[in-house]
Order: sequence, then structure tokens, then C-alpha cells
Amino acid sequence: MRKQERIRDHGVNIGEFSPGLNNLITDVKGVTIGHVTLSNEDMQTGVSAIIPHQGDLFNEKLIASTYVINGFGKTMGTIQVEEMGTLETPIVLTNTLSIGTAAEAVIEYMLERTPEIGRTTGSVNPVVGECNDMYLNDIRERFINKDHVLTALNRASTLFHEGTEGAGTGMLCYSLKGGVGSSSRIIKLAHGTYTLGVYVVTNFGILRDLKIDGKPIGRQVKERLQKNIEDKDKGSIMIIVATDLPLSERQLNRILKRSVTGLSRTGSVITNGSGEIVIGFSTATKIPHNPTNQLLTIPTLHEDEMDHAFRAVGEATEEAVLNSLITAQHVIGRDGHERPSLADLLLEYSLNIG
Repeated sequence: MRKQERIRDHGVNIGEFSPGLNNLITDVKGVTIGHVTLSNEDMQTGVSAIIPHQGDLFNEKLIASTYVINGFGKTMGTIQVEEMGTLETPIVLTNTLSIGTAAEAVIEYMLERTPEIGRTTGSVNPVVGECNDMYLNDIRERFINKDHVLTALNRASTLFHEGTEGAGTGMLCYSLKGGVGSSSRIIKLAHGTYTLGVYVVTNFGILRDLKIDGKPIGRQVKERLQKNIEDKDKGSIMIIVATDLPLSERQLNRILKRSVTGLSRTGSVITNGSGEIVIGFSTATKIPHNPTNQLLTIPTLHEDEMDHAFRAVGEATEEAVLNSLITAQHVIGRDGHERPSLADLLLEYSLNIG
């Protein structure tokens, strides 16, 4: 993999907690990420696949939850996750008009691996999220097909590129080129050491609001730009949270809500036209699909320990957003629309963010 300069390489260290080994969501053991990137003139889109663990996803479900910060978004499968408190498939992220294609591919992926679905047991609940990449991508052409989604699922690994990759290929963030980003935090408690990781697809915000570790970098960039690229905020962000903390779905939901603290520290005011949706899961407990005639034992944190996770998710979300910006590349897409990269502008204007 090519070396990418991330926000820490620019001297910006977000928060108090230490990151995991690779500072990625995949620092949570068992989690893998796969990307398919389609970038060619009017085609600027892609697929991101999150595999939550390496076992039998359907028969070994994970504690899961979702949280809607602002509901101007389109997802599939989150109603059942919220009702049942479990996740039984990978999570796929793509552009807004490709969620149906992505769902079909996830269903096919699960049917191939779980012959009892639709025969001796019920159906399966594919989980798909989206952001709208129509400024750079000709979204009406619906370039994504099932093979792209299946390829992303099948190539998932622990290491992956950020920025203009996968579902982030055509996305904008704070009026600049956005994309995918990730970060993780280590949480040390008396009974063990745990990891919490965040993966984002960023497609929100206006330039003047962007802050990096409290610095008004967006306003500084805007003052120096030769042309006005600031748009009305009508994008979205998908936030995926993974952890090995032992949690109930109620506790997990409380953690997901706190991702907004990190999002806001980057400058977001959660505008009307921007959808902010969080999906999270814990790998600590596997919930069997079939009853075992025994009571389930689900270990959970004491509520007094939750503040550690609240801080960690805010820090990881903030850093993931900044990583999506700093690793993104300048793109010229549909009808000649373009967006510069933050890294290029920092260099051009000799702006120090560290």
C-alpha cells in the first residue's frame, strides 16, 4: 500500500487517548474493510464494505445499534437493527441511488454463505448506508453494479487507503474534496484493555466552518482562495463505530450519540440538508441465531465506566473526519466540476495546522 500522510503526520494529535496499532477501525480485532473505487471523468463513485467479524455473521450476530443525528439520509436495514439490537450482515456504504444494488449484493453474499436463509429459517437483513456524490459523479448513470459490491466484500482486509477511495470517491467535505477516513482509540479499564474504532464517509459542511484542533483553518483557506467554492451544506456523513467493549445495545446507543461531539469539533452545525447517521456494533458478545435452551449471558460495562467510551468515540470521530480530508485528492468529475484537496491548499498557502 502507498504511504498516505494522515492528520498526525501534520502534527495534529486529537484528544487524550492513544490510537490503536494502525489508528484504523480495523484495530478492533476481526473487523475488515474493502473498497472498490470507480474514478474516470463523469464516474466518481465507489463502494465501501465493513465486515464486522470473521465468523458466521448470520448465526453469530453482534450487539448493534443505530442513531440518527439528522435524518436527511437513506439507509436500509437500520429499523431491524434498532428493534432487535443485533447485526447479522456486513455494512455496505455507497452513493444514494445505488443502495438497492448494494442490498441485492449483500443478500447474495449472505445466501451463498448461509443455506438455511429462506429455507429452514427466516430472511436476512442487509444494512446499507449512503451519501450523495452527484456533484462530482453522474449519479443518474448508476455505475455501481453487484459485482462491485461483491468485490469490495471479498477483498476486505485490515489495511486500507483513506480519502478518495471506496464510497468516498465522489464525496465533498467542508466544500473541499472529502472521502473516507478512520481512527481508533485504546480504552484501559480495570478489567481489561479495549479498542474503539470509527470509519466515516464525509460529504458535509461548508468551508468557513472547518476547524482543525480548534483552529479556524476553513476561514483561512477561504480568504486565500481565488474563487468561491463554498456551497450550501446539503451532504451527509455516515459514521460506523466498532468496538470490543462489552456492551448492551442500550449502552452502545449511548456511545453512538456521543459521536456528534467529535463531528461538531470539526465545525459541523448539523444543517437541515445534511444527513448524519451512525451505525455501531460490539464484537464482545456473539448472539446465536437459534435458541440454545439456556439463558444468554451478556457482559456489560458499569455505567460509571461509560465516560471513557464517550470520550473515545468523540476523539475517533473527529480524527476520522480530518483523516478523510487530509488524505483526499483533487478530483475533476461530472461536467468539469472539481474540488481541491485540503493537503494541496495547506501547501499552496503555507498554512500550519500542527
